[in-house]
Amino acid sequence: MSLSEIERKHRGQVILAFALVYVLWGSTYLAIGVAVKHIPPAMMGAMRFIVAGALMLGWCFVSGRSLRVSRKQLFRLTIIGVLLLCTGNVVLGWAERYIPTGLAALLIAITPLWFLLLETVSKRGDHLSRRGLAGIALGIIGVIALLWPELRGGMRVGGRELFGAGLVMFSSFSWACGSVLSKRWQLNVDPYTASGWEMLMAGLINLAVSLSIGDLHRVVWARESLLAVLYLVIAGSWIGFTAYVWLLRHVPTPKVATYAYVNPIVAVFLGWLFLHEKVTVSILIGSVIIIVSVVLVTRAKLRPRTPSEAEKELELPACESSG
Repeated sequence: MSLSEIERKHRGQVILAFALVYVLWGSTYLAIGVAVKHIPPAMMGAMRFIVAGALMLGWCFVSGRSLRVSRKQLFRLTIIGVLLLCTGNVVLGWAERYIPTGLAALLIAITPLWFLLLETVSKRGDHLSRRGLAGIALGIIGVIALLWPELRGGMRVGGRELFGAGLVMFSSFSWACGSVLSKRWQLNVDPYTASGWEMLMAGLINLAVSLSIGDLHRVVWARESLLAVLYLVIAGSWIGFTAYVWLLRHVPTPKVATYAYVNPIVAVFLGWLFLHEKVTVSILIGSVIIIVSVVLVTRAKLRPRTPSEAEKELELPACESSG
């Protein structure tokens, strides 16, 4: 069964999963901003993902789901967890120490392009139609419109900013690699169990990094930061990340990647609602453009592989197969 057929079969679940990823991950910008005031990024990642992973695995055990994975599966789940939640998530937190938040969000918006590049290079699976490609390009334009006043007024390019921008680029590429591998490997592991192991292993690695650089001496256990981490555990990691992993198994990755366009809209709305930030004309225009781009991508048809592409896949080395 192709991904497009699977998507139609689970349409209601797909819509719910997209809503969770769009809204909850958009809200994490606010929570992360509160958390890192007193907790360094690596330590925050360790706390967030260890707790979330342990809770997820505990829920899987109570609900009768198997927690057992082979060594090969655990190794691959660890790689995916590191790419998504260590070099993908935590590195972004470090990057925002060097560059404005607006520039970071703009650079993160290229994540769908990494998805397309990786899918094209691998020559495996269905390809997005021209309408979908146009939607992705339009989404990037929408993000630029959304953030243009802040970028024009506050960005100063220097060595420090270039280093931070490089970290964001690395972070987004790492996230795309982890996402593509998550779909490609098809580990035959329950998605909730897989999420639990990925978060737990990534959290342990984040903890090792955090302790090795002395973060423990820089942490301030402020109530507001701890509550923010708790929210990140439940909304961002437990619910949002699990919905994201589920989508990767049921929806083409370029469509899943539209979260990178919607999350800034949610973040702007929450900033206006809770922090009384101004909603400008550029924000409204950018938001409309992004919504149109998401509609184009999510409703785009997939172009199946041609026979020649399928033959080329059979010629790939064994190490690149999805065993």
